[in-house]
Amino acid sequence: MEFSRAAVAFPAELDDLRDWASISSVGFYRVALLIPMCGSAGIWAPSCISSAQLAVEEINRGNGIGGRQVQLIMIDSALEAAVPVEEIVNDLIETDAIDAIVGMHISAIRQRLSKVVRQRVPYVYTPLYEGGENTPGIFAIGETPQEQLGPAMEILQLQFRPKRWALIGNDYVWPHTSHSYAKFKLKELCAGLCYERYLPFGVRNMSHYVEEIAMSGAEALLISLVGQDAVTFNRAFGAAGLDGRMIRLSCCIEENGLLACGDRNLKRFFSSASYFGSLGTDGNCAFKESYYGLHGDKAPVLNAIGQSTYEGMHYLAALMDGKAGDWRDHNAFSWSAFRYRSVKKAFSPRQAVDRAPIYLARADGIMFEVIKQI
Repeated sequence: MEFSRAAVAFPAELDDLRDWASISSVGFYRVALLIPMCGSAGIWAPSCISSAQLAVEEINRGNGIGGRQVQLIMIDSALEAAVPVEEIVNDLIETDAIDAIVGMHISAIRQRLSKVVRQRVPYVYTPLYEGGENTPGIFAIGETPQEQLGPAMEILQLQFRPKRWALIGNDYVWPHTSHSYAKFKLKELCAGLCYERYLPFGVRNMSHYVEEIAMSGAEALLISLVGQDAVTFNRAFGAAGLDGRMIRLSCCIEENGLLACGDRNLKRFFSSASYFGSLGTDGNCAFKESYYGLHGDKAPVLNAIGQSTYEGMHYLAALMDGKAGDWRDHNAFSWSAFRYRSVKKAFSPRQAVDRAPIYLARADGIMFEVIKQI
């Protein structure tokens, strides 16, 4: 897809990152949009870019940020990227080439960047994550396992009554923390754990792990694999025909993942998230109208991961509205009471921003059917 050059820039087009210092004088408010453009999580990039661009269009129709029109600068934040993202971000900050960061990437990258950014610019982190981020200057606005995973496990345990669960995820902080919480929930629900495995990114053949799970006696499976790794696994799972005896739950497999998995591999597959493209809420209907109005009918599919960058851009705009110097003294928890434009969050006169509702959905072909709010 094509992007407005006033709204999007790609640093790879420049010979030297230091050139950003001179370019920044044109008056844009420059936001580094950190998204994975390659590797296992690269499947999310088009949706992330498209959702963020809609937010920029809306912000720029107003007063921009601090009276300046917003421009996105795309940075590859994949683990597999040729240049470590922290090196690029540090160079951009040191040359005053960016004013803020909005990041949709895995938590391992956020942890590395926290040591580099050091409150020099505001940093909004948008996706679901393991929770507990309270570094001043980092604003983690995504859902946590306590909000997203626990209620979904309770519902599936009550409905299907599996005796044993299996856990599989990539080997980094979010799956490990999520599974620690899942094991706590299993004890609470009087269900057993029969398998737990963490994989490096980029495993191309998942058949061995599917066979291990089949032999474990599991009746339910929590999948915390990222992007293409989740797709590869679910294709192998479907080919093995395990869906007839096992339910699957994920908190990060979204509509892009469904398309890539194929409907024949998605029987008895459930997802828990704060956003689905099929939501029938008034807010989502208006959002979809604006999204497809900007990008056309062939725009990247809407999903929770991509839509989070829309939330992040509007969060940043509200954060900097009259508080340009104050943000350094706060984190996402202490800033939870201000209003910002959101598709997901509820607003009320008594409380400016509630936590986003969480929904449980079931795969229906290559679409999600939202079952209930949890």
